[in-house]
Amino acid sequence: MQIKDIVKKVKQIEIRTRRKTEATLMGQYHSAFKGQGMTFSEVRPYQFGDEIRRIDWNKTARFREPFVKVMEEERELTMMILVDISASMDYGTKTQLKREYVAEIAASLGFSAAGNNDKVGLILFADKVYKVIPPQKGRKHVLSMISHILTAEYIPAVSKIDKALEYMMGIFKRKSLVFLLSDFEDDYDSKILRVASKKHQLLGMRIYDEKDNEIPDVGYTLLYDAETGNQIWANTSSARWRYAFAEAQKQKQRNLEEDFANSSAQFLNINTGEDYSKMLYNYFQKK
Repeated sequence: MQIKDIVKKVKQIEIRTRRKTEATLMGQYHSAFKGQGMTFSEVRPYQFGDEIRRIDWNKTARFREPFVKVMEEERELTMMILVDISASMDYGTKTQLKREYVAEIAASLGFSAAGNNDKVGLILFADKVYKVIPPQKGRKHVLSMISHILTAEYIPAVSKIDKALEYMMGIFKRKSLVFLLSDFEDDYDSKILRVASKKHQLLGMRIYDEKDNEIPDVGYTLLYDAETGNQIWANTSSARWRYAFAEAQKQKQRNLEEDFANSSAQFLNINTGEDYSKMLYNYFQKK
């Protein structure tokens, strides 16, 4: 893309996602993620229903009437967005490539965090980690993240989700909100999901195009793996072959859902033609 095209695309994404975020997601985000603890705010006279453990005994003794400490939630959180930039993510048969769809989701998440004064950071990975943008606050920071997702070089290599999560956990020790966006086309060690979900609040988001799951009847055709470079001729006119392919993809999805569930992590399966904001809204609401 030319610089002017990038700026235009980022601006379009900002307009679309901020409207969705402000209308539906931000309130649910705030309710879902409560922060890391409580901090002292003020002292006020006791009211019926106040917790006894909040009584400030020094002030109560001094004024001979009960006073309680008012505590405020420590709202600030850190959100990390991990984005798969292997070559299979630079693909799409609808109005958007997966990378563009992911950029919109990342923007919605980022603006939700920014609207609640939380920090958000980005990790771009494929066979290794290629780019790390440390967590910061603010709209300009979110726009910069969107630009990096759109302009990244999408790598013709097998995606290593394990390495991305290990890297993230090695840097960020404090419990964070972690959103992992990938098409999950490559194998991974499910143990890393269990470790990550114990340390952080993890949501995996499988981003797929409808043609990832089903291949149409186009006769004999050469299928090419964008990540490994492997090629294979297939008779897509064979109903048996198309059925076996579709069933294999369904089983892969079931395995993903099971791995995340067994790891006490959350998982969403999102088609690039779907409204992701509704799925995120439901996820926030459940939290």
